[in-house]
Amino acid sequence: MTSITNSANTTFIRPSAFYISGLSNMPHAKYYYMFLCFVYAVTVVGNSFIMGTIYLARTLHTAKYIAVFNLALSDVFGSSASIPKYADMFLREDQYIPYEDCLASMFFVFFFMTMQSYTLLALAFDRVIAICFPLRYHAIVTKTTMTLIIGVIWLVSVSIVAARVALTTRLSFCRSTTVNSYFCDHGPMFRLACNDNSPNYMMAYVNVAIVLCLPLMLIAISYICIGFALCKISHGADRIKAMKTCTSHIILVAMFYLPITSVYITALTTYLHPNTRIMNSVLTQTIPPMLNPIIYSLKTEEVLQSIKVLYKRMKVNFAMQDPVKNIVKN
Repeated sequence: MTSITNSANTTFIRPSAFYISGLSNMPHAKYYYMFLCFVYAVTVVGNSFIMGTIYLARTLHTAKYIAVFNLALSDVFGSSASIPKYADMFLREDQYIPYEDCLASMFFVFFFMTMQSYTLLALAFDRVIAICFPLRYHAIVTKTTMTLIIGVIWLVSVSIVAARVALTTRLSFCRSTTVNSYFCDHGPMFRLACNDNSPNYMMAYVNVAIVLCLPLMLIAISYICIGFALCKISHGADRIKAMKTCTSHIILVAMFYLPITSVYITALTTYLHPNTRIMNSVLTQTIPPMLNPIIYSLKTEEVLQSIKVLYKRMKVNFAMQDPVKNIVKN
């Protein structure tokens, strides 16, 4: 039921629910949502495996893998905020979501997206110190330092996204409650408001700047510094070895920032068909979390070695348990 508040010549309308349009007039859209369910399952399994490996392997209890663990955690919860609820809604064709649930969903989707962005920046910091100041790396990038950085990332992310959601609560929706997106997206929602939504417009630009453009610019600067440092390395083999430690991170950065930045900038500057924007947004928010464990962690020699050690330890434990079970049976 819609709530209406009257005050000083204004009427504030807060709907009881929003209708999430999703992909409109697109044949076989259900297969697309089923594909997203598959993506979600792979994301959860892959990132949970990486988090479990980091937790169990003592050799991975380092500053770098605190950031990797945080990225995997953000990937799992970010995908959990954007896929299961909405895939279920679209597959059951029950696309109404209560007002409060809508705002909560908006918060968590954007919160974990912000976390992913800043965690990639934290990993860039790790790489630039490792290559530009190798002798001072262990003194600068300590577990305490990285824990502090991750803590600041959490606080900043909460503050930015809470401000965005708070501004949405001041909007009055008197014309339409149909959100032209696949989730309770900030942009399509504030455009439905019939009162002043200029603060939301401003916040949208600010978010693109500080959540996407600023980290991407700092990462680019870090790799310029890395490039200069690599040029100073005389031995080609050492240069290639150093470059290999950055390759996976560069791929992650390209996969995360380039598509989502282009979608946001295009949406803010010109008209973009809802179906095109929705498909691009979904893929840019769901595919990178699925591929992160494969590209970044499972290709890293330290992680592969730790997995082998854990596997051997499990085999030894099972081998020791079998004789005990046979003795008990006899």
